[in-house]
Amino acid sequence: MGTFYETIPKNLVAWILQQKVFWIASAPLSASGHVNVSPKGGQYFGVVDERTFWYIDLTGSGVETLSHLHEPGNGRITVLFNAFSGAPKIVRLWGHGEVLEYGTADFQAFVKKHEVNPIAGTRAVVLVHSSSCGFSMPLYDFQAFRTTLNDFFEKRVASEEAGKREDGIERYWAYKNSLSMDLLPGLQRGLETGKREAVKPITKMVGPLAPRAGPRRRRRDGERSRVVAMLVLAFGAGALVQACFMSSMGKGGCGG
Repeated sequence: MGTFYETIPKNLVAWILQQKVFWIASAPLSASGHVNVSPKGGQYFGVVDERTFWYIDLTGSGVETLSHLHEPGNGRITVLFNAFSGAPKIVRLWGHGEVLEYGTADFQAFVKKHEVNPIAGTRAVVLVHSSSCGFSMPLYDFQAFRTTLNDFFEKRVASEEAGKREDGIERYWAYKNSLSMDLLPGLQRGLETGKREAVKPITKMVGPLAPRAGPRRRRRDGERSRVVAMLVLAFGAGALVQACFMSSMGKGGCGG
């Protein structure tokens, strides 16, 4: 049975900061939307106080977490750490996420105050205002952090600084980070660049279940309306048949 705390215990902070990987979970408000779980690695996170955790959100091909945090009335997020060495331990932080996008005044103030050094590809700092904290993993030996993502976006940033917009990070954000899988708004900076430079966002889902003009719940509502219309039509046809039958029994024919 797990133990729950209203704040992050001090004895857990040091352990959290020693971890090499953690997971972020979030979801849209729509019941038919996609639940997202993303692994995060690298030494790009920290604990501000007993109720606040932060991490650097690096650029990737998706933008699910930021979209869910930006969604009005949403902001739900869970952070999970687990021990791969030593005694078994799983720690979850439940809370509300706040997005400080790269280049904004809030972003600049946070990284300056907490001496955070954003690396190439940083698109936001996510603050997790924790509401609660809760406590059989395999063992593994940590070797090193992968540099593939860092190397890729160092080139994108270098292209941006050299004036090569087509290969720069701003247009990458507009193309891949503007919308979520459920067509929720994603990175605000990407949306602004897309509108300004006419960059069409990538289509992330194809097929009959792909959202077309908004979150999937809208399409399901439309499908539900069509089903109701068909049921009403079927009921009307059945009533007509019954009326004809009763008429034929009394007068010798439908509409006699």
